[in-house]
This record gives sequence, C-alpha cells and structure tokens, in this order.
Amino acid sequence: MRIFGLIIGSLIIVIAFNLFLIPHEVLSSGLSGISMMFGMITPINTGLANFLLNFPLLIIGYKMLGKKFIMNSIFSVLIISVGLYVIPEFPIAKGTILSSIFGGALTGLGVGIVFRCSGSTGGFDIIGMIVARKKDFPIGVLLSGMNAVVILISGFLFTWDAALNTLVSIFVTGKVVDAIYTDHAKLTIMIITEKGEEMRQHLLTNLYRGLTIMDGVGGYSNDKRNVMVTVISRYELNEVKTLITEVDPTAFVNITETIEVMGLFHRPSPS
Repeated sequence: MRIFGLIIGSLIIVIAFNLFLIPHEVLSSGLSGISMMFGMITPINTGLANFLLNFPLLIIGYKMLGKKFIMNSIFSVLIISVGLYVIPEFPIAKGTILSSIFGGALTGLGVGIVFRCSGSTGGFDIIGMIVARKKDFPIGVLLSGMNAVVILISGFLFTWDAALNTLVSIFVTGKVVDAIYTDHAKLTIMIITEKGEEMRQHLLTNLYRGLTIMDGVGGYSNDKRNVMVTVISRYELNEVKTLITEVDPTAFVNITETIEVMGLFHRPSPS
C-alpha cells in the first residue's frame, strides 16, 4: 500500500505540473519550480532537470537522514521525473488563475499522499532537513526563504503576473498539504522493551529522530528493561510501529499526542 500510495501521489503531481502549471508558466514550490524554469527556458526536459537537481541531494540525504525515508523519496522523485518526461504538456484549462489554483491543489494532494507514505518529493525539504540537522536554524524560515527566491526568479524571468500566480499556486499547495498531512501534529512514543540495544540501533538507522533511553525494571517480573522516548510527526507513526515490531513484537508502546515541542524538533538528540 505504501508503494501504491507513492506511485499515485507522484503521478498526481505530474498531472498538476504538465496539465495545469507548466503550460501557463506557473511554477511550483521548491526545487520542482526550478526544474520547471529549466524546462521552460532551455531545451532540457523538466523531468530530466528534476532528476538531475534532486539526485545529489538524495545521495547526501541517504547518508545523513533516515534510510527508509530517503529510499521512498528516491522512488517518488524517479516516478515524477519519468512522468514529466513521458506525459506531454497540455493545458486543460485556458484560465491562468484557475489553472494556478487547481494545479496547486492537485500538487498539494500529491505531496500530501507522498508524505503520508513516509516519503518526500525531494528538493528543498531535503535541503532544509540537512541544514537543520547541522545548524540550529528554523526549518520553516529556511523553506519559506528558498520558496521566496523561486517566486522572485519567476518574476524576473517571465512576468510579475506569473510570479503572483506562482505565489497563489504555492499557497494553495501548502493549504492542501496541511489538510492531508498534519505536519504540525506531533506524537510522543514511549517504548518499553527487553531488546534495548537492538531497538536503539534499528530506530536510529531507519528513522530521522533521536531517542532518550532510560533503565527500567518490570513491576511484576523484576526484569531489567529499557524505556525509550521519542517525538515524531504523525505521518511517521505507521513506519515507527513497523520498525518496533520488526525488533520486538512484544514491546509495550504508549503513544500520546504532543501539544508543543520546544527546541529544534528536526535535529536528532545526541542522547
């Protein structure tokens, strides 16, 4: 189901780009928008540009971020790049504003589905996560700044009407993504297991989160156990549950909603 979701979400993005946004010179957010620029002003196909721009970032991300997350992202980027290369650009609607709104909504739908399947569409998300891991810098501010650069470039290369339509598209995309994939919703996971070291290595290898580990003792059995605590985004929950059961199907797991997180959430804790 996860692979199916990644395919469907990626193809929806391709349809939004080639049938609504690109024919009207409206850009998407992030590195996808820069790929569109290359496709519009050079002979390079948008799909090929998207792959070439994302590939180095995904390689770096594979070494620095969660492996499953990056593998899913690579798969999504490949589907999008091939789809943009194969599916011809054709304007479904004549109105630029209508295409900006509907194309942005479809993009948000596709991105939201990909996010819910524990992946990403690459681009600025990967850059933001890498920078946030190395520097104590707010990732939201960083992503907003990079998207602002895309809008400004759109204005200088094309027209300021195109830049404003790009802004509309990015705004609608963000609203739809928030409705589908609740990035702001955080969960606190407490894991009690007798396979502490194995669980620690498995989670840190496959999940882009840190862990706090404490020693515990069973109230009835008096056996020693490890208590692990981490905070994740809601969309990561299915992946985390799968990772836990792969190591210890009998682990006791308590999942609670988190109202607020202080500190740099994207940066793994050294504990």
